[in-house]
Amino acid sequence: MKCDKVLKSTGEKCCLSFGHIGLHLAKDSNALFDAEEPTASPLDDLAVAIHICNQKWWQDLETKQPIKRNKGELLALIHSEISEALEGERKNLMDDKLPQYPMAVVEIVDAIIRGFDYLKGFHPEYNIDEVFNAKTQFNLTRQDHTHEARKIAGGKQF
Repeated sequence: MKCDKVLKSTGEKCCLSFGHIGLHLAKDSNALFDAEEPTASPLDDLAVAIHICNQKWWQDLETKQPIKRNKGELLALIHSEISEALEGERKNLMDDKLPQYPMAVVEIVDAIIRGFDYLKGFHPEYNIDEVFNAKTQFNLTRQDHTHEARKIAGGKQF
C-alpha cells in the first residue's frame, strides 16, 4: 500500500484502508497491519487502526505526551456527527468536504470513526466484534422489538 497522506499537525504518515481482503495501516512508513486475508476481528482491528491514526487527539499539542480525554466531550462529538447527518437528510445535502457523497453518509462514517476511537481509547480491553455479535443476537430476542409489541399503546414507534 502506498502511504502518501501526511498528517499536517505531526508530519507523520498514516494511511488506512479496510476492504474485503483485510486491513492495511501504515504509520511513519512502518506497517502496523498488513493482512492479506480477512481477520477474525475486522471491526476490532479497524478500531485499533483508527485509534492509532487518531493519536494526535490524545496528545498534548506542545509536548506530544498523552493527555486525559473527557468521556463526555467525546460522546458529545459523536452525537454532533449524528446531528450533522440529520441536517444533511433534512436538507438533502451533499457533503461539503467529500461532495461526491451525501452529507448524511459522510457524517455517519464520522460517527463510526469517533465511536471506534472512543472505544479503543477508553475500553481497549473489549473486542468490538464480540460485543457487536452479542448485541445483535440479543436484539433478535427482544420482545419490545417485535411488530406486536410495537403496535400496542406505548410501544416503540421507531
